[in-house]
Amino acid sequence: MEDDEIEAESRSDSRAGAEDSNGEAAGRKPKLSRKNIFTLVSAASVNFSSMICYSILGPFFPTEAEKKGVNQTVTGLIFGCYALCTLLGSLVLGKYIVQIGAKFMLCAGLFLSGGCTVLFGLLDRVPHGVPFILMCFIVRSIDAVGFAAAMTSSFAIIAKAFPNNIATVLGILEIFTGLGLVLGPPLGGFLYQSFGYEIPFIVLGFVLILMVPLNIYVLPSYDATPSKDSFWRLFTLPKISLLCFLIFSMSSCFGFLDPTMSLFVIEKFHLPTGYVGLVFLVLALFNSLSSPLLGIVSDKMPNTRRWLMVIGGITAALGYCFLGPAPFLHLKSQLWLFVFMLALTGFSIGMTCIPTLPEVVKCAYENGFEDDLSTLGLVSGLYGAVWSFGTFFGPTVGGFLVEKFNFEWAAAAQGGLIFISVLFLGIYYFVEPCFRRPATTSVEENEERAPLLSNHI
Repeated sequence: MEDDEIEAESRSDSRAGAEDSNGEAAGRKPKLSRKNIFTLVSAASVNFSSMICYSILGPFFPTEAEKKGVNQTVTGLIFGCYALCTLLGSLVLGKYIVQIGAKFMLCAGLFLSGGCTVLFGLLDRVPHGVPFILMCFIVRSIDAVGFAAAMTSSFAIIAKAFPNNIATVLGILEIFTGLGLVLGPPLGGFLYQSFGYEIPFIVLGFVLILMVPLNIYVLPSYDATPSKDSFWRLFTLPKISLLCFLIFSMSSCFGFLDPTMSLFVIEKFHLPTGYVGLVFLVLALFNSLSSPLLGIVSDKMPNTRRWLMVIGGITAALGYCFLGPAPFLHLKSQLWLFVFMLALTGFSIGMTCIPTLPEVVKCAYENGFEDDLSTLGLVSGLYGAVWSFGTFFGPTVGGFLVEKFNFEWAAAAQGGLIFISVLFLGIYYFVEPCFRRPATTSVEENEERAPLLSNHI
């Protein structure tokens, strides 16, 4: 009965979109359907709850691991294996999203991730040494696969439900992602101080599990046929390769700060440990709060996406050079400059990353990929894999550079990586018109034939 109602809504939305395209209803503003509202609620719940469970480890797990005889290197690998397993999970699940089913994949991923979060809270009962380390790797890796399933299917569903407003919706969802990342550490730290190691994981794990029946109820089902296209064909498109390089560099710079920034702030500015969390908050807040506006600009003026990415990338590169600041700038480290650069970097990361997903989707359609859920699964899987590789590369290589040199040089090197990726993308956009062939049908014409065309925000 519910599927019939959703199908009827889709048909009425398509008729409304056809009227608008023929000019018969030019004054009518497109409305969000119930299906779209439910999809937004589902995606927001996934982003918020998943990010809370992901971020609660930071304040207290390293201390608990040390009590279990785990050194800092192995603790870092326990954190890092999450990104690697998310990378592999995103690629595999993105390829087979149609066979598995987007709705089932999302709900199963939430349940798996929530269950692993609860299990991680029980690991303090495991014996010291090797058994504890092995169980941490196993549970954390399975948790990452569940997270990859939920986020890959969520991205694909969003792109399917809002084909003309992908960046806007991603910008809105970034608020919930940032909220989860911001609330996770203090909430986890408070529960740890009040009730011990187990309670933070058990409470937040069950919150994640409770999202499963909500999504089973509100999330519409999307049918599609398996595609013969592959990740390799998608990735080897020159424009998408350059966009992936940009995504990788931005996620790397984001992850670089996790293991390095707190020590630098404490040593350089002599801040109490409690204030370090507020410094982290600056980056997340400016990134989350600016994302909705940047998403709207990206969707309303698609031609500005390339400039948003290029200007945002250059700004982020400069921000990392001034974060230390880099020794070749011959400037003194000051707290106000550090905080200002964090705010600027948070804004510029949003400016760069928000337009990338719709640009990848657009490029895939322009190069013959089918306009269906299978292609969107490939795109979201590739996006998640590249982002995860960056979040593994940034902390690992960044930590090595800080140890061998110092934070100032490591941050400057990170800024150099961003600048190189933006430079290549800027050159491509500059020479692209010389090699562009006239297309018989535009992306906009393809979207006009899509059943969800009129579902604008």
